[in-house]
Amino acid sequence: MSYKVILDSCGELPEKLRGDSRFEIVPLSLEVGEYKVEDDENFCQAEFLRKVAEYPKCPKSSCPSPERYREAYRTEAERVYVVTLSSHLSGSYNSAELGKKLYVEKYGRKDIHVIDSESASGGETQLALKIAELEEQGLDFGQIVEKVEAYRDSVHTYFVLDNLETLRKNGRLSGVKALVASTLNIKPVMGSVKGEIIQKSQAIGIKKALGKMADYAAREVKEPGKRRLIITHCNAPERARMVQELILSQVGFRECILMDTRGVSSMYANDGGVIVTT
Repeated sequence: MSYKVILDSCGELPEKLRGDSRFEIVPLSLEVGEYKVEDDENFCQAEFLRKVAEYPKCPKSSCPSPERYREAYRTEAERVYVVTLSSHLSGSYNSAELGKKLYVEKYGRKDIHVIDSESASGGETQLALKIAELEEQGLDFGQIVEKVEAYRDSVHTYFVLDNLETLRKNGRLSGVKALVASTLNIKPVMGSVKGEIIQKSQAIGIKKALGKMADYAAREVKEPGKRRLIITHCNAPERARMVQELILSQVGFRECILMDTRGVSSMYANDGGVIVTT
């Protein structure tokens, strides 16, 4: 049966899948003062980061409307899967669910499943690729939903950022009890539990923090030979490659994917941020 996997634009797709009709990205909107842009194929990371650096306040994002999701579900594909960033970080999941109800009301019933990734960026990518794998195995819709939900619960997300202010000012660090002063050059190593951001550790300097993140990723993954290592970075390819080398020096994965962040992840990760999912 034909299928389609829809991600909101906090998720990235490997280059080989861009333009693949089985995948679609529904964009969020980004706002930096008077500068407003859709997080679509026309997004320019360099221009966006420059606008953010020049803006004294905090950039913001808006999730896709339910109607935008509804129309994304209007496809010849018989089965539709939707992967959104964590419902603790955005209204995208709720919007996608409402879009499903609107679709049924207007067009009739269809196999549509919306999954809260409880992650972001590469965490969404992990689920999108898993769904495609399960579909290619010929499983029925219910089996795929059950398996991808279970897989979601096994995905680990970690990140190290030069700047946590966007997350802080947008209220995305409510689950973090205390953070050290950035003026001390102490960099937190962050992770997530059920979609909420936590602080796992900290280190003096970005290189040591990236090293600690790599250690967590290598130590906490189960059956790495059966899993993907996905590293996304915001304008920091050298850091991403360093983290990849540190992780692979400890464990091996079936596949490794490095990608630059799209707009939403760039907004939160800021210039230089690195995100790892296993």
